Amino acid sequence: MAGTNPIELQKALKNAHYPTDKQHLVEVARKNKASNDVVDKISDLKKDRFDSPADVQEAIFRSK
Repeated sequence: MAGTNPIELQKALKNAHYPTDKQHLVEVARKNKASNDVVDKISDLKKDRFDSPADVQEAIFRSK
């Protein structure tokens, strides 16, 4: 995930409510004008349910 960092991910997921599913996170990221790289990374996650922002962050950065 070249160029993407945890802060960029946090900005993309601002105002997301948890627990949530992957599709909702993609919609929130698009609404927050996240880069295509971030949106694609979220939509490519294998996991579908997330309990917290930390849960999303772990899934994304652990999958490098």
